[in-house]
Amino acid sequence: MAIEIKAPAFPESVADGTVATWHKKPGEAVKRDELIVDIETDKVVMEVLAEADGVVGEIIKGEGETVLSGEVLGTLNAGAVAAAPAPAAAAAPAAAAAPAAAAEDKILSPAARKIADEAGVDRNSIEGTGKGGRVTKEDAVAAASGKPAAAPAAKTAAPAADAPVFAAGDRVEKRVPMTRLRAKVAQRLVEAQSSMAMLTTYNEVNMKPIMDLRAKYKDLFEKKHNGVRLGFMSFFVKAAVEALKRQPVVNASIDGNDIVYHGYQDIGVAVSSDRGLVVPVLRNAEFMSLAEIEGGIAAYGRKAKEGKLTIEEMTGGTFTISNGGVFGSLLSSPIVNPPQSAILGMHKIQERPMAVNGQVVILPMMYLALSYDHRLLDGKEAVTFLVTLKDLLEDPARLLLDI
Repeated sequence: MAIEIKAPAFPESVADGTVATWHKKPGEAVKRDELIVDIETDKVVMEVLAEADGVVGEIIKGEGETVLSGEVLGTLNAGAVAAAPAPAAAAAPAAAAAPAAAAEDKILSPAARKIADEAGVDRNSIEGTGKGGRVTKEDAVAAASGKPAAAPAAKTAAPAADAPVFAAGDRVEKRVPMTRLRAKVAQRLVEAQSSMAMLTTYNEVNMKPIMDLRAKYKDLFEKKHNGVRLGFMSFFVKAAVEALKRQPVVNASIDGNDIVYHGYQDIGVAVSSDRGLVVPVLRNAEFMSLAEIEGGIAAYGRKAKEGKLTIEEMTGGTFTISNGGVFGSLLSSPIVNPPQSAILGMHKIQERPMAVNGQVVILPMMYLALSYDHRLLDGKEAVTFLVTLKDLLEDPARLLLDI
């Protein structure tokens, strides 16, 4: 019996999607609830699972094609059995040809090729340590002498998942389409800058009190809360919640000619993923403990890497915190995430000489940046919010005493 493989029902905020990856090919067997195909939308990747045991039939929508909610992607022959594999004898020629094909794929420098041929070493057996797996002269010499090649003296950072690797000296180009998520983020960022009167104000915070507190209690905290690690983000979220309560306009948004004030603090935390920047939301952060905040952020980070964040987890939010410091950023101007009216940018902790009571002291300092919509916030509210945040972070006891 043929069953239609359909795209999932998209939320109202999602118009269509793109077929990202077919995990099964026509004729392949699948089990019930096994992943068949991924559908990428502007916000998340949605998985389509098999409704029954069977064999994948026709694929109607190929990878890269646009699909609508509930549209037929292909067919599944329920109850069918996949065809038996070809006899070993028939497969032998293909297997014999494999080494030759692999050898052709092996990239050797001219010097390495010459050394390998003179020494009678099979090119395909040489392990390449050069960029992109290229076999260098040293690799060929090591293979000829029977010793493993020495590892490169220094390794560069691994490229992004979607970044091609080119050998040194290559003058080639590779064009790849943007993911729907990255394209949507780009569109929203441009819209935010063109539709808002965006302004950024800066301040700096002495991180020593929080660093001392964290160093003193982090082991006990992790033991008490079942492996949840104490980081800096939870302090910033707690301080931001308190500052938002004192300056509710920073937590508001513009809807047409109306100002919408929110009686709750849903804090979005910007997370970088291979597919692009995503902002999952900590809902009702005003009721969350430090451990709950840290655990929530860690869980969102894992989901972002696996592409398993749901639309509900990324919808809404009244204020956003972005931490560029994890990548080494010393100072930046974050872009507001509409329809929110403000975003806080955290940065790298840098030791700097500071004047304290007439004395020069080396302190771990962090620049803070608050970008805001000047149509809604005046400088007074924005600066007051940032100063409140600074005071709370430099004296964490204020969070407990509510002062």
